[in-house]
Amino acid sequence: MPAAVDPALVARLRAAGCVFAEAEAELLVAAAGDDDTRLESLVARRVAGEPIEYVVGWAEFAGLRLDVEPGAFVPRHRTELLAAEATRLARAASGAHGRPAVVVDLCCGVGAIGAVILESAGEVELFAADLDPAAVRAARRNLEPRGGRVFEGDLYDALPAGLVGRIDVLAVNAPYVPSDAIALMPPEAREHEALLALDGGDDGLDVHRRVVASARRRLAPGGALVIETSEDQAETAVALMRRGGLEPRLVPSDDVDDDTVVVVGVRGGWRRTETPETRTRCR
Repeated sequence: MPAAVDPALVARLRAAGCVFAEAEAELLVAAAGDDDTRLESLVARRVAGEPIEYVVGWAEFAGLRLDVEPGAFVPRHRTELLAAEATRLARAASGAHGRPAVVVDLCCGVGAIGAVILESAGEVELFAADLDPAAVRAARRNLEPRGGRVFEGDLYDALPAGLVGRIDVLAVNAPYVPSDAIALMPPEAREHEALLALDGGDDGLDVHRRVVASARRRLAPGGALVIETSEDQAETAVALMRRGGLEPRLVPSDDVDDDTVVVVGVRGGWRRTETPETRTRCR
């Protein structure tokens, strides 16, 4: 622990239930600088239960520091799996077509997935959209300096009409917590993040159904829908993909303690860049 961090501050955070009290103390001290009054204000917010990302104003995701606003969905590290798969597909699409891939980050939150793609996939045309105004404000700060465009609105309605049939990669981190399970979420999430970013309906897949229903029409030939879900919901998500005219496969997390699954649905068959070793057909 750096000498600048008072052990009493760490103890105060730990007493408030902060599991990573030492690390959070360092973040709070860095955010306050030499202003003791500001430090006390930040600590009081954290002790009261406000997410550390809201308090310091940023979140770390896949090595990037992203702006976060109070009320906006805080990007989870588990979603780095989706971002990596979408990045790989975007890079492959650009190479196959000899032009920048057209990528959409739908239900973008603060733009975490889009930011990774813009940083790592080479030249792409990236469009992002979300219904939550706080998330959109943060996404604009995170994506527009990187060359992305951000829109506010409900799913596809927010996007430019000219994207129909042109999207190479449609990356979606839609809410997938079943309504009855919201009460079981950590208070930092259920009490501070927008409900629309968490609640996925009775089985958690209401928004997934809406996304998949129109995805094939939005995708370019060979384009891919990449969406996050859980192991328990993966079979249903695969069935939704098939009914939507897409060919699905699963990308499970390598972390045995993580039940995150990315479901990829391709319009018009497997990409030629796939190999038998990297694809898992869903039966």
